[in-house]
Parts: sequence; structure tokens; C-alpha cells
Amino acid sequence: MKFNSAEAVTHLGYNTASNKLVIPDYGRHLQLMIEHIMSIENREERNKAANFAIRIMGDMNPHLRDVPDFQHKLWDQLFMISDFKLDVDCPFPIATRETVYAKPEVLPYPKKQLNYRYYGNNIKSMIAEALKFEEGEMKDALIIVIANHMKKSYLSWNKDNVKDEVIFEHLSELSGGKINLSKQEEELSTTANLIQVNRKQSNKSNYSNNTNANNNNQKNNNNNNKKYNKHNFQAKGKKQ
Repeated sequence: MKFNSAEAVTHLGYNTASNKLVIPDYGRHLQLMIEHIMSIENREERNKAANFAIRIMGDMNPHLRDVPDFQHKLWDQLFMISDFKLDVDCPFPIATRETVYAKPEVLPYPKKQLNYRYYGNNIKSMIAEALKFEEGEMKDALIIVIANHMKKSYLSWNKDNVKDEVIFEHLSELSGGKINLSKQEEELSTTANLIQVNRKQSNKSNYSNNTNANNNNQKNNNNNNKKYNKHNFQAKGKKQ
């Protein structure tokens, strides 16, 4: 048999001339298989072929076997690859173009006007919970805790000294005038103590980040040493 290279080239198939892959992870062979399944006229045989394709798709994703609704996802992908034209019996609600490609509703962006950003969003919730308490030592103690938290947040943001009167004024404003500590003799934690707490938290965070970085560097060094030793061992073996 004579081989004509020019004729062979004209019969080569190129991916650029083929249909676009709907889900590239499964490859072209699976997509061609599903296209062939669509051409099977006998419904029973078409169902058998579709289930066979589902098993192949599942074998290609063994790490998803324990994921809930894994089979449902595979069937949805099967219909997606067939451009939703495959007519087979499905154990789940048949996926349609509208259900698969439906755009989720746009969530409104939370619009909260913060008079003092350095206190955060949760400070108002904390104050609201404190106001629910009955008058007594428990409520007074909780209010002092909130005030100290506000002072610590203020110092963490502004990196400066702050008088207790400023915190009391902000607390009164945020509570709608229901909490007034200006007449109380009890003082908040000192600025030095709160700054020290902030520094400890910052140092702890930095230490954790540095530890993770050092561990990663140590792993990389160990891997490089293993590769270097393996290379030297192979080189010595060749010399011998």
C-alpha cells in the first residue's frame, strides 16, 4: 500500500475545526460519546449508554464521590454537554438551560452609616443587647466591658491617647442617650494596658504568620535537599 503524505494531511482532524468543548475537564472523547448517544434511536439503548457515560464521568472525579448530590451534578453536566438535547430517563429533575444558567438575584449591598468606623459594625449590636438587661450589677459590668472594648478599638485605630470622657460621649451617642457613664466614678482600663493588649495580639498574629512561612521554607529546603542528594547519588552511580 502506497502512503500519500499530502492526502493524509488533508484528512487530519484539528480541534479548531471541531465543536467547542462545553466542559473541557471531561475531554473531547466524552463529548463525542455523548453526541453519539444522542444519535441512538432506541430509547432503551440510549438510556444504557447515558448511564455508561455517567459512570465514566464519575470515574474521572473520584475525589467527589463523597460530595452530596454528586450523581445529580453529573447528570446536569451530561445534559449541559449535550446542549440540553439529550432525551433520556434521568433519576433527577432534568436540567434545562434556564435552570442551569439562571443568574442569581443581586443582593443589596448593606448600607450602614457608621459614625465611628474604628468601633466596627458589631458595637451597636453589643449596646442593644446590653440595654435589654435589667438594671443591676450584670448590666453595669457589661456596659463597662463594652466601653473598654471601644477604648481599645479607638487606640488600635488611632494609635493615640484618648480620655475616658470621649469614650463615654461616643457610647452615649451610639446608645441614643440611654447609657451615660459620665457621672460614674469608675474609670476604664488605662491607655498603657490597652495598647499593650493590642501589641500582644499584633505580635501573636505576626508570630503565627512567620511560623507558617518558616515551616513552608523548611519543607521546601527538605525537598530541595532530597532532590540534590538523589541527583548526586545518580551521578555517582554513573561514574562507577
